[in-house]
Amino acid sequence: MRGRRRLGRPFGWLWAAYAVSAYGSGLGFGAFPLIAVLALHAGPAEVSALSAVGPAVGALIAVPLAPWVEFRYKRPVMIGMDLARCAAMATIPVGYALGRLTWVQLLVVSVVVAAAKIAFNAASGAFLKALVRPDDLLVANARFESTNWSSIAVGPPLGGAAIGLFGPVVTVIADAFSYLLSALCLTAIGGREEAPRPRGGAPRAEATARRTTGEAVPSATAEAATRTTAEAVPQATGEAAPRPPGEPAPPPARKGGPRRTAGLLDGWRHIMGHPVLRALYLNQLLVAGLIMATEPLLAVLLLRRLGFPPWQYGLAFAAPCLGGLVGSRLARRVVARHGRSAVFRTVGTLRAVWLIGLAFVRPGVTGLVTVMAVELAIIVNMSLYTPVLAAYRLEHTPKHLVARTLTAWSVGQQAAIALCTALGGLLADATGPRTALTAAGLLILATPLLLPRPEGTPSTSPAEPDATAHAGTAP
Repeated sequence: MRGRRRLGRPFGWLWAAYAVSAYGSGLGFGAFPLIAVLALHAGPAEVSALSAVGPAVGALIAVPLAPWVEFRYKRPVMIGMDLARCAAMATIPVGYALGRLTWVQLLVVSVVVAAAKIAFNAASGAFLKALVRPDDLLVANARFESTNWSSIAVGPPLGGAAIGLFGPVVTVIADAFSYLLSALCLTAIGGREEAPRPRGGAPRAEATARRTTGEAVPSATAEAATRTTAEAVPQATGEAAPRPPGEPAPPPARKGGPRRTAGLLDGWRHIMGHPVLRALYLNQLLVAGLIMATEPLLAVLLLRRLGFPPWQYGLAFAAPCLGGLVGSRLARRVVARHGRSAVFRTVGTLRAVWLIGLAFVRPGVTGLVTVMAVELAIIVNMSLYTPVLAAYRLEHTPKHLVARTLTAWSVGQQAAIALCTALGGLLADATGPRTALTAAGLLILATPLLLPRPEGTPSTSPAEPDATAHAGTAP
């Protein structure tokens, strides 16, 4: 029997950092709305605004952070984002203890945490790509995925019990402490990190670095094309292109001009310029947005319309998360047997076909079982699909674009969730939650049309070497 695949001690510390942070966030899941209701006596509009505005503003703030993250060492950025989240979260129990906690403070902390989370995820993706071999990316992402779902299954019930025993801010304290532990785990990784590519790095320098690290070296044609591009667009490299004799020098470029804007949009430009990534991105925006939009609708339907007790509502969402352990553990085997294209098409489709079942929920045990069955089917397929998508995205993104690409992906997904949630809420107000759930379930059935065609999903990346070339190297 083949043992567990070892990815090395540095990855072990990275995984430990992810785990303590994930379980801390699981304990603190839904803490801000609870504090707003229990401690600040906020109304529905304030609670909704806290849940939607904070992450949306945080996503906007994260956009200009992407180039900053890209051209810096990733581990210090991750540690800094952990410490920033720890400090921001710690202000909540302090304000509560002093009797000065306000809704505005909760909103500001929500914004800081959302922006830091996106920056952390962008840096950690780039760090992971440099840390493990290309053929280990799927295994690494599957382990993160299983940890994520187990924390969601265990954290919220324990957090709810802790709030009942110790008060509304106890889970925030645990969450803040988890970020501190995560920073300590990242510090323990040790070693020297590969230097980030400087802005406008020369193609020859990059080629030399690729030869040193064993990566594929661009062809002479590619280098010539890159040099031509750099000469045609001098602001892209910061160097002046040679001028014909007698031609006057051009006026100096303004700071913060086109190049800075281009830097902010490079992540989206890479995604939209890659046919498969573009298809996966657009599909993910709609699937994530429509699935997450059903969460508040289902809460209204189950708790208000159908009279489910809160413990049943919590059980309906916590228990199916254990299916995430199943899907994430199957990801590598399914890809090895059927191929990545089949996973994208088949499992990507299976994520979308179950949501319509939520529109048929009835009172009592039958309704509870229906919700749990639908959620379980969605989560098993999502947990199998997500690490495959994450590995493919890293493999097909050049190292100097990873942070900006992951930031663009996260920001787009947050925006899609916010938009779909708002539209779902408006439709539910006008027609009722069951009608809005039906609309979401029908719309998501069309999302598989956006998935890439099998022949459009290559098995190896044009930006990175074939994974088989690293089969005998150490992680």
